[in-house]
Amino acid sequence: MPAAELSDAVLMRRYAKGNTAAFETLYSRHKDALYRYLLRGCNSRDTAAELFQDIWLKLINTRGHYKASARFSTYLFTLAHNRLVDYYRRKRITPVISPEASAPVEDQPDSRLARVQQAGRLMAAISALPFDQREAILLKEERDFSLDEIAQITDAGRETVKSRLRYALAKLREELGHG
Repeated sequence: MPAAELSDAVLMRRYAKGNTAAFETLYSRHKDALYRYLLRGCNSRDTAAELFQDIWLKLINTRGHYKASARFSTYLFTLAHNRLVDYYRRKRITPVISPEASAPVEDQPDSRLARVQQAGRLMAAISALPFDQREAILLKEERDFSLDEIAQITDAGRETVKSRLRYALAKLREELGHG
């Protein structure tokens, strides 16, 4: 069976045994979403790139310890969450996201300006959310993680995640005039 058709867990087990092609497939599958998550989490391309490299290096160094107790993406985003938290603790700063973090105007055709402006308003509204709410909404909407997976990634209770999502959605609706 080609590597592209294998599950992430199988690929990770193969990589742990030294199969570098398995790692390349995992990397290809998850690199874009992981980078976007980090970029939106820290609002700096340089910092996101540094954290991105740290997370993949950590994965490489701990590949022999991976246990498929959850989806691989849950494991990967747990590493990312922990790295972001460590980054903010060390910097002693509050995470902020700018509207340009996800949809830079210069990357969009002129005919889509209205959509870009709407996306900018949405990202600005998301950036105004407290970090815990922002992280929960991004993991849910961007990666379609379940409540249980978000709880595992963020080391929070399932009901706490539900509350964070509910409050985040209410604030976004209010900010965007849909409430």
